[in-house]
Amino acid sequence: MVDPLTSSERTSDKSLRVGVGILAVGAAVALLYFGRTFLITIVISSMIAFLLEPMVVFFMKLRLPRGLASFVVCSTGLVLIYFAGLGIYLQLQEISGELPAYGARINEVIESVATRMENLEDSVYKAVMPKRFSPALPEPVPEYDNPAPRGKKKKIEPPPAPPVQEVHVQQEPISAFSYVYNYIRESYAALLMASFVPFLVYFLLSWRDHLRSRYLMLFEPESRPAAAQAWSGVGDMVRAYVVGNFLLGLVLSIASALLFAAVSLPYWLLVAPISGFLSLVPYIGLPLAMIPPVVAALPASKEPAIYLFLTVSVAVLHLLALNLLYPKLVGARVHLNPIVATVALMFWGVLWGAFGLLLAIPITAGVKSLCDHLPSLRPYARLLGD
Repeated sequence: MVDPLTSSERTSDKSLRVGVGILAVGAAVALLYFGRTFLITIVISSMIAFLLEPMVVFFMKLRLPRGLASFVVCSTGLVLIYFAGLGIYLQLQEISGELPAYGARINEVIESVATRMENLEDSVYKAVMPKRFSPALPEPVPEYDNPAPRGKKKKIEPPPAPPVQEVHVQQEPISAFSYVYNYIRESYAALLMASFVPFLVYFLLSWRDHLRSRYLMLFEPESRPAAAQAWSGVGDMVRAYVVGNFLLGLVLSIASALLFAAVSLPYWLLVAPISGFLSLVPYIGLPLAMIPPVVAALPASKEPAIYLFLTVSVAVLHLLALNLLYPKLVGARVHLNPIVATVALMFWGVLWGAFGLLLAIPITAGVKSLCDHLPSLRPYARLLGD
């Protein structure tokens, strides 16, 4: 016979655990949202450290200590980023000289589209709403007292206009300093966190062995092999995801550059990689990839055929890459089912915005890889898997 007191205590304990779990989930979501700048910095730095770890190991095989090898790798990465930024800056300088031409062409396109929409609206209105009323008769001319004598035209004087009251509106001047100050104040936190990324990457690489040993000390001795496999599995997944996306973006950039150069698209050397890597953004990559070549072609050509060629070529490259190359380069390591991937994009996009869309898949895949290697969490891995 079941003791009713024991049954009620179990029910209350279960309710208490459910309530504590709900509160913990709410607190975690609030922490992810309000600490997004800090957490995004940590996630990006960790992904870069996992990505650069094989290069550090390579230099360590050349008899360099880990600290020096990490410094060499980080310095090389910063130099490459500097030269890439310098190339983009030079291209943007050339584009800035043609900004008036872009502005005039964009205004022309907007006016043309507005005129066509007005004409279409008028034609639809005339077809749906035919004229049912006769034209309005002219208004009678007002007659005033004291008519003019015969033989002379009567002079009609309009009524005096009411006096206009002057309204003085005092406008507060906005100085350029205030505008710059507000912009810097809003982006100060992001710039501050971004400045820590090189240092975090260096310390994560140079202190990797120390961090790994302290991480394993968090588990019981019998669970440490599984925890070590989880650490390695997350690192392998991050490297496979980032390298696979980079190779896919590189292939798309080269193919786009060949197509854009064939039609003499202005600044194709800059537009092609931007379009190629924008194509990798989940779900909205295709329309984003079409924008750079179409905008670059605005001042150069007015023929609709060139815009049709650009949009069709970008769409074909995007579909081929996602259906043929993506499963082999990226999908083999991720193993997320479509529902989980979509929900992850929605969840992280709401919490972290654009960075959430970019980091949603690797974060979710990392959680799945962690669950794969821990026996107690494998049911959750099967839930997330494909």
